[in-house]
Amino acid sequence: MPKMKTHKATAKRVRVTATGKIMHKPAGSAHMLMKKSARRKRRLAILAQLHPVDTQRIKQLISAGGK
Repeated sequence: MPKMKTHKATAKRVRVTATGKIMHKPAGSAHMLMKKSARRKRRLAILAQLHPVDTQRIKQLISAGGK
């Protein structure tokens, strides 16, 4: 059976920490920023931890590429 390939689109959007948590950039930080408050934009700028329900599925998609 051939090797399983890493899902590159997912791998570009998430980051795995040393402890195994999956971090992602929150939605809503790309455009229409004038109407958003500075506080909201600051909060959107930091990476957020992926919800535990989605973690197993995403780990399977990116597992072929290493950690």
